[in-house]
Formats: sequence, C-alpha cells, structure tokens
Amino acid sequence: MGETAAEGRKICRKCLLKEYDEKAYKETIEQYIQRMGSDMRADDDIYRRRLDICKECDKLIQGTCQACGCYVELRAAAKTGRCPKKKW
Repeated sequence: MGETAAEGRKICRKCLLKEYDEKAYKETIEQYIQRMGSDMRADDDIYRRRLDICKECDKLIQGTCQACGCYVELRAAAKTGRCPKKKW
C-alpha cells in the first residue's frame, strides 16, 4: 500500500475489490473527476446519459467495463471518452 502525499490517505494498489473500502473508492473517483479541467470534462448532461447507457450494458460489473477494463465513471466524464462497444 502507498499513500498520497497530498492527502495522507492510503491507496491500495494491489487489493481485490472485496478488500477495498467502497466509500474511499467512490471518493477517489469523484475527486479525480472534479480535478479534470473543464476543457477535459464532458458536461453533466452528457455524463449522465453515458452512465445511463452503461448501466444497461451487460459488460458493466461493479463500475468496471468488462469490454475494456476502464472505470466507467472516469471514461464517461472525459470529454474524449468513448464506449468500446460504440454505444455512446
């Protein structure tokens, strides 16, 4: 395990999902999206529509796209993000 210098929080780099703190995971994803510059982040409407499509996909498992391995919230938040199954 390592720690982020800025926050002093532990980040588990080699843990299984069952060992990972879900609250910390959610906070990490949200912080990453917030740190994206507005020039890199999709607008909220597009982001929500993308996630709605992902939620209907059979490749979505616990926030991870099984088609490409990405965290769908991160891919959907990026202005240049694309669905590997070409659904959005």
